[in-house]
Amino acid sequence: MLRFDVLTLFPEMVAPVLAQSILKRAQEKGLLSVQVRNLRDFTTDRHKVADDIPYGGGAGMLMKAEPILRAVDALREEAQSSGEEIRWLFPSPHGCPFTQDYAQQLARERRRMVILCGHYEGVDERVRMALSPEEVSVGDYVLTGGELPALVLIDASARLVPGVLGDPESVVEESFSNSLLEYPHYTRPAVVRGMGVPEVLLSGHHEAIRLWRRKQALRSTYLRRPDLLRDRVLTSEDQRLLNELMSEGVSTMPMRCGEEG
Repeated sequence: MLRFDVLTLFPEMVAPVLAQSILKRAQEKGLLSVQVRNLRDFTTDRHKVADDIPYGGGAGMLMKAEPILRAVDALREEAQSSGEEIRWLFPSPHGCPFTQDYAQQLARERRRMVILCGHYEGVDERVRMALSPEEVSVGDYVLTGGELPALVLIDASARLVPGVLGDPESVVEESFSNSLLEYPHYTRPAVVRGMGVPEVLLSGHHEAIRLWRRKQALRSTYLRRPDLLRDRVLTSEDQRLLNELMSEGVSTMPMRCGEEG
């Protein structure tokens, strides 16, 4: 079973998502366990204050170290009594980029994983000093807290656990699983507002469909994420399909992230 604990000041940002769709079914099947813990439960004053102004001045508030470290102590005691090891995760712009490979690594993890969600301007640095967590970044941008990144880590890794998705082939063929973006998909009806489904998908010719899908994956990757092609060694088939795309006129400048296509 994949097991997570989420330490947060705002459990209501996390718990409702875990109670929906695939993540809910994964928990019901016993393939995933997620405990959401409110850091305010580890405060000692009657107002449950878990943040304060930073020393030296500056904008915003910081999460206090003591409630977090008390929560850490409680989790360590739980883990010790059950003979578990803990892997500490901290969503942060300072961390290693979160990728599909990273998600696959988490999906294979047998340790209990604890995700600490920062908020406001961050956490007291002494939390890092005491805990030395594994910091991970979900992108080069700033969010209001670590709750959304925590859900990203859980969702991306849980869906890779065998049995979580209804069709295991979904994981094999999707974007990034084979270093390419995924090919386009179509469903019924065959025509929507004058837009039809590519004829090859209606042909029933399995090899032709496979080649079309591979070619479209290469096309999308070339136009939108050419860096993924630079980082891989193309098979002879992929090189042939890419050459076909070039001869067909797919030689425009690749789309840059953040620009309209």
